[in-house]
Amino acid sequence: MEKWLNSLKTNSPQEGFELAIKLARMGVKYTQPDMNVLKASRNDYAENAEFLIAASQVIAIHFQTVARANNYWNK
Repeated sequence: MEKWLNSLKTNSPQEGFELAIKLARMGVKYTQPDMNVLKASRNDYAENAEFLIAASQVIAIHFQTVARANNYWNK
């Protein structure tokens, strides 16, 4: 796998949230590296509220981690 995560440090909460989304997406990519399988199952969760809420929860957990790594952006 390519090295893509150099740091959890970001310049702002917005960048931190975007990093949290990237962490969630990369977690899925590592779990299911076959893009054809991943795309084929997208319809199963794209309009399912429970799956979308679960995805939001994963992003929120990653955002907590990033926020803490950035001392909650207190300077």
